[in-house]
Amino acid sequence: MKNFLKLGVFKSKGRIYKELPNIYRTPFQRDRDRIIHSASFRRLKHKTQVFVNTEGDHYRTRITHSIEVAQIARTISKYLNLNDDLAETISLAHDLGHTPFGHAGEDALNECMDNYGGFDHNLQTLRIIMFLENKYVKFKGLNLTIETLDGLIKHNGPIKDLTKIKKLIGLKNLKNKIHFKKYSSLESQISSISDDIAYNNHDIQDGIKAKLINLNDLIEINFFKEILNSHTKKIRSKNYDILIYQIIRDSINLMVKDLIKNTINNLKKNRIRNVSNVYSHSKNLVCFSKKFERIEQDIRFLLRSKMYNNKNVQIKNNNGKKIIKKLFSLINNNPKKFLNQNNLNINKHRAIADYISGMTDRYAINIYKSTK
Repeated sequence: MKNFLKLGVFKSKGRIYKELPNIYRTPFQRDRDRIIHSASFRRLKHKTQVFVNTEGDHYRTRITHSIEVAQIARTISKYLNLNDDLAETISLAHDLGHTPFGHAGEDALNECMDNYGGFDHNLQTLRIIMFLENKYVKFKGLNLTIETLDGLIKHNGPIKDLTKIKKLIGLKNLKNKIHFKKYSSLESQISSISDDIAYNNHDIQDGIKAKLINLNDLIEINFFKEILNSHTKKIRSKNYDILIYQIIRDSINLMVKDLIKNTINNLKKNRIRNVSNVYSHSKNLVCFSKKFERIEQDIRFLLRSKMYNNKNVQIKNNNGKKIIKKLFSLINNNPKKFLNQNNLNINKHRAIADYISGMTDRYAINIYKSTK
């Protein structure tokens, strides 16, 4: 275990609305628990990762993906002696804003909202945790720590254009608390790249289960060929499922190993001494080596060509888009049937987007079928 304790975010600047501290849990543990106990997190179990939730019980969903991201992020953070609670919290929350039917659903809802500010699942995550999850008497949302908000806002890096955030979230409560143009904490950077590690590997595993990818496709990438060669003597060819599991397991392990090694080199090379150095640095410090960046590119090409662009997957995606667009039109024509009047008074179309994006796959399908 490497000791980068001084580079971790262990002390919180607080929350937007002041709360008394909890004697049993740190502020970041409380954040994590609030996310786990939220309705939005529970609904992720019936939201598409790649395959529509109704297609089978063994494919990943948004909730299993989020848990797997959190596990990888905790492992990396703990080894570096950073705040693994913060890394886990950001990981569990990062996909809360996803629509039904995955990115296809997001694209469709964004099209529907084209004249009303658009739709982005990352910003929707912020709307959920800051406004839409209502469980407390004194404030709206979950009132998470500034550090968790910072990590989620900058999940994909610094924010140069604040236009969308200003429209969808507002800057009043975040002023002087979030430095949008600076990089995020190491914990947040770890969460972001753990997301990549999880979906690259687990999408391959699901693709193989769905018979969209086979072993021959996989070993066209030399990285996987080397892993396979290390197992063929130990595992008989008939134990295909175990062999695939071992390949994915080793792949994740090798990626995590490379990431940790390269991150440590970056921290030393750039003389990162404290948290301020992390935020002020000119680029992400948590990243793969050049070799593994190329491997990641090869994996993404494989997934696009064999899986994401597969005819049957595209048909399912187009069906999802059709459902989202139909629901938007249906609710837009009769909003009072579906939505609270107070929400309609504030912003009708944003309220519709909030409602649809919160649906599970099966709930959206059921409403769609009931209108046919």
